[in-house]
Formats: sequence, structure tokens, C-alpha cells
Amino acid sequence: MWQHGLFIRTNTSEGPVLVELKEGDQVNLGDKVVSRIVIQSDRDMEFVHLKDMRAAALEPENSLSGYRWQGGLGYYESIRDASVNFFFDHLPKGSWVFEYTLNVTQKGNFSNGISLIQCMYAPSFSSHSEGLKIRVE
Repeated sequence: MWQHGLFIRTNTSEGPVLVELKEGDQVNLGDKVVSRIVIQSDRDMEFVHLKDMRAAALEPENSLSGYRWQGGLGYYESIRDASVNFFFDHLPKGSWVFEYTLNVTQKGNFSNGISLIQCMYAPSFSSHSEGLKIRVE
């Protein structure tokens, strides 16, 4: 089981706040959008690939691929033109949260792609999220 969502990050007097984007919501040029992926695994898995496809108007704040360490889990993050890929040698059972920040760069109507997770040596263990349409003014 897993969840994927896009959130607008706004700064308030009490610190940054994330507001979830819904279907057809409007964002503005220069906004910071956070892509949050929550994975809940009921078993240990090895060689897992997570592909998070994004809208053309959203560019990652960090454009360098590399090995990352977050919350006790190591993985390789590959930034591509239309997606961000996560590769896990070992994904222990439990709940894991991955976030990365995107910048809104173009005006128009866009479709944020689906996210797909799959165990490379047991492809029957796979799942995908729904897409989301956003409007940039």
C-alpha cells in the first residue's frame, strides 16, 4: 500500500506549511511544490524501483542524481527529464516517506503523471498511483 501527493509549500509566521493539491487546483509561477510518496510495506523487499513521473511545468529543485540516505534507508535517486527514479537494494517492511521539492516554471494546464513501484525480481509486486491535473497561472 502506498500514497502519492503533491503539496504547495507556503511560509507562515509559524513556519512552512504544506497544503495538499487537489484535482484542477491552481498554482502560480515560482511556487514550491513538494512531491510526497508514502510507502507501506508488509514485508521486506529487495531490488525495488519507484518511478515518480511529473508534470512538464515542475522542475526539481535538486537536479543532481546520487545516492541518498533518509530516515535510516539508503537508495539511489536518478533525476530524469520527466521523472524521478528511486532504486532500493533493500526496502525493509514498515512505513517510509520520500519527499522532494519542485519549482513551478511554466503557465498552462498540465497533467502530473502517475507513480509506479515494482519489485524488479518479482514483478507481480507492483502498484501505481493516480495522475493529477494542475493549472498554473
